[in-house]
Amino acid sequence: MRDNPALDEAAIITELGVGEALVSCLDEKGRPAIVERALILPPTAQIGPISPEQRQTIISQSLLAGHYEQNIDRDSAYEKLKQRASVSAATAPADTQQQPASGGWLDDILGNNGQPGSVRRRENALEAMTKSAARAIGSEVGRRIIRGVLGSLLGGNK
Repeated sequence: MRDNPALDEAAIITELGVGEALVSCLDEKGRPAIVERALILPPTAQIGPISPEQRQTIISQSLLAGHYEQNIDRDSAYEKLKQRASVSAATAPADTQQQPASGGWLDDILGNNGQPGSVRRRENALEAMTKSAARAIGSEVGRRIIRGVLGSLLGGNK
């Protein structure tokens, strides 16, 4: 707080009445302004619930009075998607024959079902284990081949 030369703060503090205070606000640059004597308006409050008449008075005096009084039940995104799915399922062609897979357990393991443009499904534990083993074996075989070729080209251990 900055001192106000026109006020004797020490004397005024002893003379302050109910609802009075010495106040210092901030200016545009965030610096404290000179101290001034001010009247403080206490908050208006009520302990306990308000009566229905008080509630109706507050609602009628609101800036939003009349705006939210009509209930509107709009379709949610879930309802729209569900409706779209049922319409597309009803209009889908009845041709649901599946082409036979190119065959075998290898297609089952690798996830190929023989249909072009088919959606890839999530792999199960056996498929994941098979892929991991194939990668490990391929990595090791490739590493040994490269070591052998480079060893013979560069002279290996001397």
